[in-house]
Parts: sequence; structure tokens; C-alpha cells
Amino acid sequence: MIYLDVCCLNRPFDNQTQDRIRLESEAILLILAGCETGKWYLVGSEVIDYEVSVTPDPERKEKVGAFINLAHERIKVDEGVKKRANYLVSLGFKPFDALHLACAESVVAEVLLTTDDKFLSKAKKNKNKLRVRVENPVI
Repeated sequence: MIYLDVCCLNRPFDNQTQDRIRLESEAILLILAGCETGKWYLVGSEVIDYEVSVTPDPERKEKVGAFINLAHERIKVDEGVKKRANYLVSLGFKPFDALHLACAESVVAEVLLTTDDKFLSKAKKNKNKLRVRVENPVI
């Protein structure tokens, strides 16, 4: 089970002039292709849906929306997810990052993928307190 945060879902539409962005984009597109063919199981969430819904660029919103439609299931933000997210915020995670983590943990995802360096760093620092592995998609 794979959970991609919104940074990942947006990466293929970022400026591709930097090698890192291009590599991450290629990795994400390969992962999404694997989810589409059934090789991997992609989970989405109400948190992802909300973040994408407030994307100011209508063209990007439509393209990222197509990616989130590949999800095999959507995680609802219930009281358990909110409680866990509040705990994660107390560890220093940003609110949306905490919600993504709590959602991924709630379905025992194998990995949560992100291209956000600060999120990755915070997750590595707190890995013993997390119930999901957090990685860059290139890994």
C-alpha cells in the first residue's frame, strides 16, 4: 500500500529543468503507472482531495485530480486520524503533513512518499514514533 502526498502528485507538473525534479517526476510517474496496472495499491485520502481542491491553477488541479482518481481507496479523516494527527503536530510536523501521516498509518500503508525535504527530515528524526515509513519516491 502506497500513499503519495500532494507534493508528489504535483511534482510531474513542476519546472523540469533541475535534475532532481526530473528524476522525482519520472519515479512518481512510474509508481503511478504501477498502481494503475495493479502492481501496487495506491491509497488516497480526504486530506489529499481537499489540498488538490484548493489548487489555484485550474489546469494543474485537473491534472493532479486525474492522479488522485487512480487511488484504490480513500481514507476518511475520522476521530482516530485527527487524534493521531494532533499528536504528530506536537512532535513538530506541519498540520497537513501530520494528517497525511495519520491517514497513511490508519490503513497500515507500507510507505508514504513525499518530495518535501523538511517533511522527510522531520520523519527521519521521529521514525521510531511513526507507524509508516516515509521516503522520497526516488528511493
